[in-house]
Amino acid sequence: MADKRDFYEVLGVQKSATDAEIKSAYRALVKKHHPDLNPDNKAAEEKTKEINEAYEILSDKDKKARYDQFGHAGVDPNFGAGGGAGAGDFGGFDFGGFTDIFDMFTGGSSRRTSRQAAAPKPVYASCVLTLEQCLAESEHEFDVSVIDRCTTCGGTGAKPGTSPEKCTNCGGSGTVIEQRRTIMGVMQVRSDCPVCGGKGTIIKEKCGSCVGAGLVRKRKKIKVNIPAGAYDGLTLQVTGAGNTTQSGQRGDVYVEVAVKKHPQFRRDGKNLYMNVNLSMTEAALGGTKKIPTIEGKPIEMSVKEGTQTGEVSRISGKGIPDIRRASRGDMFVTFTVLTPTKLSSEQKELLQRLSETFAEDDARAPGKKNGRKKK
Repeated sequence: MADKRDFYEVLGVQKSATDAEIKSAYRALVKKHHPDLNPDNKAAEEKTKEINEAYEILSDKDKKARYDQFGHAGVDPNFGAGGGAGAGDFGGFDFGGFTDIFDMFTGGSSRRTSRQAAAPKPVYASCVLTLEQCLAESEHEFDVSVIDRCTTCGGTGAKPGTSPEKCTNCGGSGTVIEQRRTIMGVMQVRSDCPVCGGKGTIIKEKCGSCVGAGLVRKRKKIKVNIPAGAYDGLTLQVTGAGNTTQSGQRGDVYVEVAVKKHPQFRRDGKNLYMNVNLSMTEAALGGTKKIPTIEGKPIEMSVKEGTQTGEVSRISGKGIPDIRRASRGDMFVTFTVLTPTKLSSEQKELLQRLSETFAEDDARAPGKKNGRKKK
């Protein structure tokens, strides 16, 4: 754990950062360092893993609280794992919810018995898409860090060839009953067995791979189908692919989609917007003009005679698929008329002669049409 960077430092946020600030920092870093955007860059791949791990902890209220109080030890699955009694031996550590290690330091205010094991915490991953990739459904593979059963001991936590033994202190129940004297008399209080930590068993010879925990952190690959029309911030759930608890319950992985900005198109929902420049003659005379589409194949669109800067044309069905229904958005083209800046003497003369055919004042002034006074 000593070589791990501070998770707040990894995301570049202060310890007092809000959930929104943490999420915003995470998404910005993912877009910058994601392996899909940095092919054959091992450093970017490792950086992304570090970013995802930091976000997994800081985006979870319970994990963040333990990290803030105990540092990496509070959220590391191999810290203090065990099964027998003894000072500093946290045998009841629940790797799905990471609760008991917190309880040991806070007086047990939130401790739960083994029969009340917490559900596994979710795992978070990220996927960066180009705008073009949002046009069709696609399958993506991710490398995530999860807590899983130790393959050496099969999840028992005991050294291969041995087994956990029934705790003699609680008789295998995992709980003990204490008598406490109160102002209302003597009362019986049921709590986790202090010897086995609520498990009901103890491990005399621990597995060398998981140090008696029965669970280890490892990296695994998962696949997820991303639907057509995916948008920035879309979160997809991969059921049963996340963390595993000691009871065998499997959690989920949540994949958040981030969409890169496009150099030509701006997206708003399922619609696309773009700017197209027109020469002075194209705008004045009209005609047809080739314009790009998100599919990569240009199309010809009509430009009406006398088109002005700021006018918008709509092309139906050339936007992004609607993620909820079988339809596509539209593309809106905003025109900008370019005024020539470098004219030859001959061109200036021609323009001057042309201008003389219009009215002396503004050709587009109110009350005039096509540069001539209305009759």
